Amino acid sequence: MKRLLVTGASGFLGWNLCQLAQQEWQVYGTYLSKAVEIPNVNLIKVDLRDFEQLKKLFQQIQPTAVIHTAAQSNPNFCQTHPEESTIINVTTSSNIAGLCADYSLPCAFTSTDLVFNGLNPPYQETDPVSPVNVYGEQKVLAEQEMLARYPQTAVCRMPLMFGIAPEGATSFIQPFIKILKEGKELSLFTDEFRTPVSGKTAASGLLLALEKVNGVLHLGGKERISRYEFGRLMAEIFQLPQDKLTACLQKDVPMAAARPSDVSLNSDKAFALGYQPLNLREELEQLRGKV
Repeated sequence: MKRLLVTGASGFLGWNLCQLAQQEWQVYGTYLSKAVEIPNVNLIKVDLRDFEQLKKLFQQIQPTAVIHTAAQSNPNFCQTHPEESTIINVTTSSNIAGLCADYSLPCAFTSTDLVFNGLNPPYQETDPVSPVNVYGEQKVLAEQEMLARYPQTAVCRMPLMFGIAPEGATSFIQPFIKILKEGKELSLFTDEFRTPVSGKTAASGLLLALEKVNGVLHLGGKERISRYEFGRLMAEIFQLPQDKLTACLQKDVPMAAARPSDVSLNSDKAFALGYQPLNLREELEQLRGKV
């Protein structure tokens, strides 16, 4: 059976990917500090930042393909710890591309919609990158270095993602749900727009890209929506109290990392390949009672 190596299996996207991929692959997932158990998935503790450990991992597993989701993906942490986060976000990514090149393995990498500044949406794959924070800059560097070392890499720019998460990880909706259930106030931006998808949908896009794409691919959803509008829709479908759900602007919330206002992705290229996100109402209805 084909062997798929998934880095970052304890994270939200990696965990969702391992669940889906095992239908067709023998899956090996890596984690560092947060041990997880995923039925039928071989989990390996490894520090991907250590090149010797990384090389040994490839030699041991002898994967047929690799999907690299492991990252420090908190923009505020990256902003305040740029050197520490560069090691996993850039150096490790480049090393993984090099090893995939050595073994001629299909390789997919998870980048982000935050490679753009939000001023000229919706963004196509060919639009110039223009990050406004360190995390976005790191992902741009990782994209460039991976494609330079291994042009066959599928660089997948991921949108905002939501859905079921393992213990110790969350998507952006888990904190929202907790706050509303506790009857506390939840303020969401009316001036930040994204093209969100569920983790399961995102995982299906990565597996498609692994098979069909060399170069950059956008895996956004079909709807552009603000965080506030999304919160309203989620609360309605999950039957959560909405009286404490309030609107705010980005400038009202001081954050270490600047955020672009509209990084909606044009994902027509992926849609043409067979990537089929549901609409957000359908995605959320499928998750009702599970998150």
